[in-house]
Amino acid sequence: MTSEQTTQMDPNAILACTVCRDVQNFELLIVDMEEALGEQWGDLGFVDALQFFSQPDAATLEFIALAIDDLDEANLPQLMEVISSAKKNGIRVILIAEDVTPASLHKLLRHGADEFIPYPPPSGELQEAIERIRNPEPAPAAPASIQTESQGVALNNTGYSKEGVLIAVHGLAGGTGATTLAVNLGWELATVSKQESPSVCLIDFDFQFGSMSTYLDLPRREAVFEQITDTESMDSESFAQALQSYEDKLSVLTAPPDIIPLDLVTSEDIERILETARRHYDYVIVDMPKTLVQWSEAVLNAAHVYFATMEIDMRSAQNAMRLKRALQAEELPHEKLRYVLNRAPKFTDLAGKSRVKRLADSLSISIDIQLPDGGRQVMQGGDHGQPLGISAPKNPLRKEIAKLAGNLHDLDQSDPKAA
Repeated sequence: MTSEQTTQMDPNAILACTVCRDVQNFELLIVDMEEALGEQWGDLGFVDALQFFSQPDAATLEFIALAIDDLDEANLPQLMEVISSAKKNGIRVILIAEDVTPASLHKLLRHGADEFIPYPPPSGELQEAIERIRNPEPAPAAPASIQTESQGVALNNTGYSKEGVLIAVHGLAGGTGATTLAVNLGWELATVSKQESPSVCLIDFDFQFGSMSTYLDLPRREAVFEQITDTESMDSESFAQALQSYEDKLSVLTAPPDIIPLDLVTSEDIERILETARRHYDYVIVDMPKTLVQWSEAVLNAAHVYFATMEIDMRSAQNAMRLKRALQAEELPHEKLRYVLNRAPKFTDLAGKSRVKRLADSLSISIDIQLPDGGRQVMQGGDHGQPLGISAPKNPLRKEIAKLAGNLHDLDQSDPKAA
């Protein structure tokens, strides 16, 4: 008998339970549970839950909401036991956490929690999680189908490491065109030569609001989350399965489908992903979050070029100065930064050119690359999921990015990597 049938027969059936040290510490969760389930839910302590799951009254439970905070981290073994017991009895687990370290979250998610929601919960997030539990996605395709998808990514399995060039793109402020640059630079590099174009992998490390998938009209897949949170067991085959192919020219590791804490992954996780990608691709382009996190240093150290996109405005100027100071204070290689001015003044705009020079002088930086304003075609291309090279090949921004890709490729060819 399904839970839906049980609900229709018995409107008083208990469909879910909160499991926590004290439910009064999670008042907003109480509100969300009442909105989603009415009176058809209860509350249990950790010890009570272990005893209750095997009782006949628990047969109608669809899920538990395991609510924890930083005080519960000392009891991780008990929390994992609650998750194991729930899963053993066919009960799904939604993890609600407040001020819990990424390491603890990682352990609980790996141990079998089905969903994660931060506390305080975003509006409607609990209801969406319940819907996903009640209407799970179709089961993954058979192994043969997975292998076919992996072959579309075309990884190099010859044992020879490409030691690909790593290019990072970091927006110094919102809307400065970091993702636009990353996606279009990747496309231009992948099509730079008609004879033998290099292999290119795009990686979206903005785990919360990354939009590479939108810019290329690709779905966000659960395999990405599994990959980035379990890099210790990652190999070439599993990495290939997390990738998606765009027009048989780009391989893309999108952001995961759900928002996750940026520090859920460690520097070691990031290093493993980058090493694997560089082993199989000539160019690896990473779209970075605007926020600096612990593993930002790992990307900066590994990057051959670190593009920082900005505009002629005060917010970009202030953020550029703050980033430069932060890197200098930590003795990190700030000289890798290549400042990219988006929506730069036209060639005939002498006043604009003068402003750019004053901006660079005031920050004691060199603005190496100036990209023109691509206009509405840039937004339209992103909405349609196509690079400018396909949607608007004559766009001035596209032409400048293509020129940049050609220069990068020529530089790489003139300084070949050791085998």
